[in-house]
Amino acid sequence: HTMNKNHILSLLFVFFFTTLLYSQTLSEIGNDLNVFEHLNLDDQEIAIQGYDPVAYLEDNRAKKGRSQFTHKHQGVVYYFSSQKNLALFKKSPDKYLPQYGGWCAYAMGDYGEKVSINPESFLVRDNKLYLFYKTFFTNTKEKWLDDIDALQKNADINRKKTITK
Repeated sequence: HTMNKNHILSLLFVFFFTTLLYSQTLSEIGNDLNVFEHLNLDDQEIAIQGYDPVAYLEDNRAKKGRSQFTHKHQGVVYYFSSQKNLALFKKSPDKYLPQYGGWCAYAMGDYGEKVSINPESFLVRDNKLYLFYKTFFTNTKEKWLDDIDALQKNADINRKKTITK
């Protein structure tokens, strides 16, 4: 009987502390998980596949960032091609964040879905960065440009829906 009672007590003890630790961890990261699921990030929380968000707006170029110029903003890692671009981002990050969480603008506008992008396919319009899906056969940027005003309006509406899902 004593061994059973001790065994049960130790199991309860392990169960209690495992549950406590697990629930603490979930509550600590729960908010971040909700944010991350709405952003187009790789498995290390890196945005825009490591491309420099500042280069799009300042140089009108898609430029790969470098590992020595990184910055974590709201839990998301951004790479930059230079110290200058890193400093510009730190000064006003919201200015450089891609629209629709970094998902394809066309897909968000056309059918309200989160579709991955090719960081080389982009558009800067009204000082905002729009990214697009692109393969050898398809570049959704061209479709976006065909009906830009309606698609952008729909994308703005659809983006709100994808966040509240």
